[in-house]
Amino acid sequence: MLKRGMTMQHVMTYIDGFNLYYALKTKGWQRYYWLDLHRLSENLLRPYQHLVAVHYFTATVLGNRNKSKRQNIYLEALATLPDLHIHYGYFLPKDITCDQCGATWQTYEEKMTDVNIAVRLLDDAQDNMFDIAIVISADGDLAGPLRAVRERYPGKRVIVAFPPGRYSDNLCRAATRPLYIGRGKLQGSLLPDKVVKPDGYVLTRPSNWK
Repeated sequence: MLKRGMTMQHVMTYIDGFNLYYALKTKGWQRYYWLDLHRLSENLLRPYQHLVAVHYFTATVLGNRNKSKRQNIYLEALATLPDLHIHYGYFLPKDITCDQCGATWQTYEEKMTDVNIAVRLLDDAQDNMFDIAIVISADGDLAGPLRAVRERYPGKRVIVAFPPGRYSDNLCRAATRPLYIGRGKLQGSLLPDKVVKPDGYVLTRPSNWK
């Protein structure tokens, strides 16, 4: 309930998918991969704030069929959530060479997520889509866009929400204020084990995400 004299604040969240994923992986918290990102965003709000939309930034996994299958199930589950928009970057093959033995192998490097977040954030600020933006990431490269929004649109607030165990001093200084996502917020933001798509198809939570 709003207190007298208060107005409802409109909030949008911008989620760096792989930054959040690797934070959970480092913690060994695989059961929280199955996150309801709309509910997580709502759980970061105060009573006088309204969630307008969730923007989730990711890239399609390459080189591992099982990981790709699990990701596709999750992305399909996310697509059933209200006001959630998925934005794709891409993975670029990258050769790695061991300095000691000279062995070479191929890995993949994610591209475009930070650029996509920056563009979406600045576009939405320009279009007056939010009063408050919450950026879920610890990627220090996003400090510039956060700072630009605050400088160009001084009436708007940009909050950085750090994934578990992650922190960036650059982001902290660029944002209006920081938040820290703890285990309690994650526990209260899980999708049901089975998610039904509009066409009736049932998506089941991957067994190793439990």
